[in-house]
Formats: sequence, structure tokens, C-alpha cells
Amino acid sequence: MIPIISIVGKSDSGKTTLIEKLIPELTRRGYRIATVKHDIHGFEVDREGKDSWRHKKAGAHTVIISSPQRLALIRDVEKDLTLEEIREKLVQDVDLIISEGYKKDAQPKIEVFRKEKHQELLCTKKDNLAAVVTNQSFDIDVPCFDLEDMKGLADFIGKSFLPSKTNENVSLKVDGKEIPLNRFVRGLLSNTIKGIATSLKGCETAGRIEIHIKGKG
Repeated sequence: MIPIISIVGKSDSGKTTLIEKLIPELTRRGYRIATVKHDIHGFEVDREGKDSWRHKKAGAHTVIISSPQRLALIRDVEKDLTLEEIREKLVQDVDLIISEGYKKDAQPKIEVFRKEKHQELLCTKKDNLAAVVTNQSFDIDVPCFDLEDMKGLADFIGKSFLPSKTNENVSLKVDGKEIPLNRFVRGLLSNTIKGIATSLKGCETAGRIEIHIKGKG
């Protein structure tokens, strides 16, 4: 199950800025990140007159825009989906989901707090507060990180919410093209191949394993 962390905070606390700084630090470590932005006021993602807008206006429940680089999904929903529902229905092939907002959701939360903007924290441990990113000292029973300490925050997230990257060196190439692998597939390949290899005579302590399969054509 893909872990979820919600970045929360009061207005103008710097939630988006934190996410912008945190994502590069996590992706540098080999993690694939999905983000979810919660907007209680609604939003529009398509411009009037565009083909996809015309499809939706005509009554399509779901519109998908596809290109060689990106894919976008526009879909009607009957209610405001929880993060768990979004994860189950729409997100795959990532290691972590980071949401902005969802302060009332049950997922673990990291609060952004700036002393020049606010007087008190928005969340407590009862709200599943996992950490605080702040420029003020707090005597609370969760880790606190400086607003610029993305390395420390990424270390905490990796240790607390993400699996060990022991399989990060697993790679797959087909006809010279490297194929992206998510955490589950890397683990599956690693465990399966190591299990087979170490069962063979003379390979009981296999470290680096290479397999080359040359197909016809």
C-alpha cells in the first residue's frame, strides 16, 4: 500500500514551497512521488473551446488527454474523495503520495509553521501529527525540522514511512532501453532472482547478479 503524508498548515505558512523543496530531495534518492492538492472551492483544468473541454461539456463522465509525455484525467466525482479513495482509485506506480491540505484526513501530517505568521500549531498528535517544519522551537513529542532542512526531513520520511531502498540497484533493460520499475516490481524481481540464484550450487552467497536474455529477432 502506497504511504500518504499530508503537508498541512495555516494560510500562508508555506506548504507549497515546502513541497517544491522536498520533492527534489526525495526523487534524488530514487523515490517516485505523486502529489494531491486539495481545493475545497473547486477548480478548472481545461480551457473553454479545447477538444477535451468540448468532450466534457457534451456530457462525458471521464475525459483522458494523452500524449507521448503526459496523461491527464478529468473525471466527475459524487463527493470529495478521501486520500485513501484517491490512492485506491487513481494512483499507482509511485512510492509515496504527498498531499497539500487534507488537514481533517486521518493520514500522517507534517505541519509547516512560521512564527511571524501564526500563534499556535494547527495539529497535535491526536490529529496524527508526525513532524513540524518551523523556524520556532516547540516542546512537543514529535520531530521538528528547520524550514530549510530538506535533507533531515527526507531522512525522517524515508525512515518512518518508506521501505528500505535495498532494491534500488535493481534495473531492467529491454533492447537497450531501461524500463522504469516501481518499488513493488523491484522487490519482486530482487527476491525472486536472488532466491533462485542462491539455491544453485556455488551461488549460496550471491551478491551482484546479472542476467542477459537474448531473444530472436
